[in-house]
Amino acid sequence: MNILISACLLGVNCTYNGIGKSLDCIDELMEKHTLIPVCPEIFGGLPTPRTPAEILENKIITKTGEDVTKEYETGAEEVVKLAKLYQCRYAILKDRSPSCGKGMIYDGSFSGVLIPGNGVCVSLLEKIGVECIQESKAKEFLSRLG
Repeated sequence: MNILISACLLGVNCTYNGIGKSLDCIDELMEKHTLIPVCPEIFGGLPTPRTPAEILENKIITKTGEDVTKEYETGAEEVVKLAKLYQCRYAILKDRSPSCGKGMIYDGSFSGVLIPGNGVCVSLLEKIGVECIQESKAKEFLSRLG
């Protein structure tokens, strides 16, 4: 099965601070499934590293006040294209990100406070029926798939 995955969770250094990390269960996932790496921020034209950004009042604003909503939306649209092309029913995505966060995202104050919500990419993927899984629930997801 084809599964979208945040590229940073495969160890690709594409997060805002230029660091990636590998999921503990990545080898098992790769044995059983084809993983399609995505990074909505990169796909939207943002650099790595980049100024941190958070969702505030339906816009994505960097810590320095720049509105990067368009870049995030563009990147999310590109991920949707890949989901459709590869017929992905699932996506494992980076927790708390303004693109990939599922369930809880930062509140826009850059103080580490979390609020209920989804990132831009998660919102678009769920609209087309892709089930988005938080990185913190990847092992549970893998067990569910069998």
